[in-house]
Amino acid sequence: MSEIYVDADACPVKAEIQRVAERHGIVTHIVSNSGFRPSGNPLMRNVVVSDKFDAADDWIVERIRPGDIVVTADIQLADRCLKAGAQVLGMTGKPFTENSIGTALAMRELSSQLRDMGEIKGGGPSFTAADRSRFLNALELAVQKTKKGI
Repeated sequence: MSEIYVDADACPVKAEIQRVAERHGIVTHIVSNSGFRPSGNPLMRNVVVSDKFDAADDWIVERIRPGDIVVTADIQLADRCLKAGAQVLGMTGKPFTENSIGTALAMRELSSQLRDMGEIKGGGPSFTAADRSRFLNALELAVQKTKKGI
């Protein structure tokens, strides 16, 4: 059975992930380098890693298998997970795919350069209720895909 891995620092959809995981009986690893409220559900595995740079990312990549589902906003982690055969969803429900990851990495680099030059400031748009709903639907589809072995 596939598992879900969550890059949990600043993840706004942990409750939605838990609902889907419980409904389908899927072991879910909530990985963070800071403390958070643990779930009492035995399917929810709370993992606290060191605060070393990329410790959570490395922990996830070392354990995922083809068919697992990873939830992250980190484009570089998404790339590593796709290469390992996992399905990857962003926090707004947008899937990262082999076809889209190159563009996402390039846009990340461009945005970084523009921020360094002072051309853009701040983060992206606010997380909305529509984003939450879109994520919930995308996660349900990803779980159904793993159950069908697609």
